[in-house]
Amino acid sequence: MKNHLCKSLCAAILTVPMIFVLSACEKPQDDTHASLWDSALYQEDTAFGDGKTTVEVEVKAEEKSVTFTLHTDEKVLGDALLSENLITGEEGDYGMYILSVNGMTADYDTDKSYWAFYQNGNYMNVGVDAAEIADGDHYELVREQ
Repeated sequence: MKNHLCKSLCAAILTVPMIFVLSACEKPQDDTHASLWDSALYQEDTAFGDGKTTVEVEVKAEEKSVTFTLHTDEKVLGDALLSENLITGEEGDYGMYILSVNGMTADYDTDKSYWAFYQNGNYMNVGVDAAEIADGDHYELVREQ
């Protein structure tokens, strides 16, 4: 009886550490369902600046959107967005190529995504660094693939 109890106790003592070892070796959860919005700087509509001109910039990605109201004295939208750290980009053949908006990245080389630029629902033929703004303008930056 004592021998049987000793074997059972030894088996239990060895089993507990094995459970921890096996659980540590589990495959990590799939991050493909992580939302792009997890990296967003702003999750809600937000106002910036105190300039005389007011424009709205709606950011759309993954069926969600947030609107930024910019009060600025800048004359060009790209300058207003850069001054509030709402976009990052690099100089391309046709002006600024937007890499991230509101902390969310689009990488054409990785997944064919990019930031499309619209004014009042119409696709813009110029980039944000060439879009002159006027009071009341409404723009959209939409992550597309």
